[in-house]
Amino acid sequence: MKKYTVGVDVGGTSVKMGVFTVGGDLVFKWEIPTRTEDGGKYVLSDITQSLEQAREEHNIALDEIAGIGIGVPGPVNKNGVVEVCVNLGWGRTEVEKELNALTGLPVKAGNDANVAAMGEVWQGAAKGAQDAVMVTLGTGVGGGIVLDGKILAGVKGFAGEIGHIGVNPHETQSCNCGNKGCLEQYASATGIVRMTKKYLEEHETASSLREFADITAKDIFDEAKKGDEVAMLNVKKLCRILASVLGKIALIVDPEVFIIGGGVSKAGSILIDGIAEEFPNYVFGAAKKSCFVLATLGNDAGIYGAAKLVI
Repeated sequence: MKKYTVGVDVGGTSVKMGVFTVGGDLVFKWEIPTRTEDGGKYVLSDITQSLEQAREEHNIALDEIAGIGIGVPGPVNKNGVVEVCVNLGWGRTEVEKELNALTGLPVKAGNDANVAAMGEVWQGAAKGAQDAVMVTLGTGVGGGIVLDGKILAGVKGFAGEIGHIGVNPHETQSCNCGNKGCLEQYASATGIVRMTKKYLEEHETASSLREFADITAKDIFDEAKKGDEVAMLNVKKLCRILASVLGKIALIVDPEVFIIGGGVSKAGSILIDGIAEEFPNYVFGAAKKSCFVLATLGNDAGIYGAAKLVI
């Protein structure tokens, strides 16, 4: 009888791993370093070795494990293949096939942002929902879509790349993807800092932010909560731009709930309320009643979602 499922979340610096009951309870978790040297050729073998060691330490038999789910920082197609994964040094890698050969267990792979969305739907902020969209606001902007309880990955694995939806055709600076005017340039932590610094340079409005040697996203949200005019203007702009994108997504996939995660989401109600206030301007009818929640699983969302992929 299958008692356990394994979730693996591969990042550029560390690999998070967790063993769960098939009912969704976390039994134990741990991390190992991500060895990206030599084209990342050690990543999957290191995962296998670490899991083997953990199984022995916790007396878990191989035949008690339903399988391994793994999230990686790059697009994963329907066959569990990654064409390129820059953060790991991978070129084309048949993740599911290779990890299955190493472990002898069924393997299901997905993009890390999609997998995190599945985690929040399974045991997090959107528990009980079947249709949800997650947006992760950190250094960049990521996204994941879950429809009918399953990840929507797309043919090439690019579904959910919300951060690179164009929002400003007049932008002159390039995004990390090479295009100009992407959502990520405005709604990420670096994006709101860039917008705010630009505003301060172009306007003489008094602001407490002028006293900061190096402004951070947290500083901007904190000062906005205190009523600083410049901070409030730029938080409102972020919320408006993000709401416009979420409105378009709502009119395509009509999710039950939008989950907002990542470091920027720690701003809390000022962010969620700001998005919810702007959102109705970009949808119509019953879509105006969409729900917005803050992610609750934090850095564990990836291992939860990965574990769910195989059960």
